[in-house]
Amino acid sequence: MCYVIVTCRSLLWTLLSIAAALAMTAALITPQWLIGPRRKVGLTGITDDLSTINYDEVITDEFYTPSIGIYNRCTKLHEFGKYTDNCATYAKSFSDLPSHYWKAGAIFLGIGYIMLCVVVLTSIFSMCIRSICKKSIFTISGLIQAIAGLFLIVGLVLYPAGWGAQRIKNLCGNDAGAFQISDCHPGWAFYTAIGATCLAFICSVLSIQADVSTSSDKVQSEILEGKYLICVP
Repeated sequence: MCYVIVTCRSLLWTLLSIAAALAMTAALITPQWLIGPRRKVGLTGITDDLSTINYDEVITDEFYTPSIGIYNRCTKLHEFGKYTDNCATYAKSFSDLPSHYWKAGAIFLGIGYIMLCVVVLTSIFSMCIRSICKKSIFTISGLIQAIAGLFLIVGLVLYPAGWGAQRIKNLCGNDAGAFQISDCHPGWAFYTAIGATCLAFICSVLSIQADVSTSSDKVQSEILEGKYLICVP
């Protein structure tokens, strides 16, 4: 018989698990990981890979701020006689990522993200399924979230380790190097990824409380009374 059990702690764990996955999704798909210095629109020599800039020719007083993510970037491109915002994928394949550190980091971030998405599904199923192979679905999910957090930490450390790549120097200046970004600064996506990682560990701890709350005496008494939808504090 399937019982739907919802408690405040289990609901909080489910919502925060979803929030962690959504936050990491937003971070991975946006190019706002690294923000470059402001540039004047119309400078000749601005190419698709943010390379050489010639400051001799300026045809407008408009400024823009280039940025780069794990696999995408934002810049201004001259198309059909005018300058337009262009945010697109610069990495056509995995080998196009600017450094080996970023390639390794992308793998770790991807694995951690997939784990967070898996837990989103198990957290929803936990309302009516409380065990997998005789193990609590909450503790299994919490363990997966902890492991996902470790993968994300490794990915976030490898990301700044690759700031010495030529593409990053083209954006931030020749002084850019591992853990040094010269004239650039981290964007909101980088901080969002950090927040999602912290939230993954918080959810891992909350999963234990969710397990305890769904196995409480009050829940068991509701089951004995013949209720199939059980909502307790």
